[in-house]
Amino acid sequence: MNSTMQTLPNRREFLKTTGKLAAASALAGLAVPQVHAAGGDLIQVALIGCGGRGTGAAQNALSTKSGPIKLVALADVFDARLKRSASSLQRFGDQANVPEDRQFLGFEAYKKAMDCLKPGDVAILATPPAFRWVHFTYAIQKGLNVFMEKPVTVDGPTTKRMIALGAESEKKNLKVGVGLMVRHCRGRRELAERIRNGELGDLIAMRGYRMDRGSATVGPKPADASESLHQIQHFHSFLWASGGCYSDYYIHQIDEISWMKGAWPIKAHALGGRHYRGTSLDQNFDTYSVEYTYPDGAKLFYEGRNMTGCHAEFASYAHGTKGCAIISTSGHTPGKVRIFKGQNFDKANQIWAYPQPEQSPYQLEWDDLVEAIRQDKPYNEVKRGAEASLVTSMGRMAAHTGQVITFDQIMECDHEFAPAVDKLTVEGAAPLIAGPDGKYPIPQPGINKQREY
Repeated sequence: MNSTMQTLPNRREFLKTTGKLAAASALAGLAVPQVHAAGGDLIQVALIGCGGRGTGAAQNALSTKSGPIKLVALADVFDARLKRSASSLQRFGDQANVPEDRQFLGFEAYKKAMDCLKPGDVAILATPPAFRWVHFTYAIQKGLNVFMEKPVTVDGPTTKRMIALGAESEKKNLKVGVGLMVRHCRGRRELAERIRNGELGDLIAMRGYRMDRGSATVGPKPADASESLHQIQHFHSFLWASGGCYSDYYIHQIDEISWMKGAWPIKAHALGGRHYRGTSLDQNFDTYSVEYTYPDGAKLFYEGRNMTGCHAEFASYAHGTKGCAIISTSGHTPGKVRIFKGQNFDKANQIWAYPQPEQSPYQLEWDDLVEAIRQDKPYNEVKRGAEASLVTSMGRMAAHTGQVITFDQIMECDHEFAPAVDKLTVEGAAPLIAGPDGKYPIPQPGINKQREY
């Protein structure tokens, strides 16, 4: 799902619509068996989470060229997103002709969508990450290959759970892709190989910047709206749903830099604060400044800012004893990776650059996953995706508590943000409750030292 603003359905409308679709799907289940293809080479896909990311993932899936592939089911908790996604995907014709009786609405819709698949097909998990372990558990039970969006966890307990689920999926020979698509960029792959071969010498410092306009804000819940749906709709604003803007926005660069380093950081020291959130009720900071330390003492300095009118930058850099490199130029693609002698990124110092134009890593990650499925190659990115999510949460927790947080501390932290997310309902209690003043709890560094809120 994405954070696009839309009219939030009130409870009565949601329950009315859900009831109609549930009845329709139940009747359809009696009349129509599971959707099976004529021929064993067809891969069927179900999309769970029909926001911008999920719809984009479905488009990439349907654009693979290695054999027939077809979208057969959609699921979401917002009817408007279901309809918008279905309409957007119509350009693929028969590949994405999903009838209304296979467009499922509600918190149990993911099961109905996956029930339309046969073992070996693909479930796209693109809801907010709080639901990732819930949906992945069912996909494993169904024997489905999976593509899941990042981050895949938002805290220590769910990271442990996801790593265990990943191991279970490997035992079943399921192919699982995680949406850290930069890992599939051919230019970054060559850069990583050149770094391994010593072209930069020893990496001693890395830098990452994601500085953009203000975002991830949220106003009061409409009086007639479900609290749970309100928080899911604005998932970037709530730590339980997404890990906040820190986890959701910054994970790509923390992951790609750690890839270049060939290690995960072992601790994080950070600061941050709320400056211009105005009347927003979200849980995020406007600024984050994090010093990550790797096992050999090398540092990653990560700077995140969500403030309109300030200097904007979206890039990643590596500095070694022999030279420096650009990992990301401006956003995720094209990377335009380059290596320079010395420590200045001057054109005159450039000694290598990946040829342009580049292929889209968003498409490459799907090409790689589908190829692995068709050729039965080992392919499982769960553990790496969970660890990338954890080290991202480590930096976030360091900023939110004002403490130095180690890899082991965040892994063993018992604060699970949404322990009953698998039991969430429209009318039931939301994972986060506003106080008497109508405000949600926010991080208080130095006051709350063991928990983020």
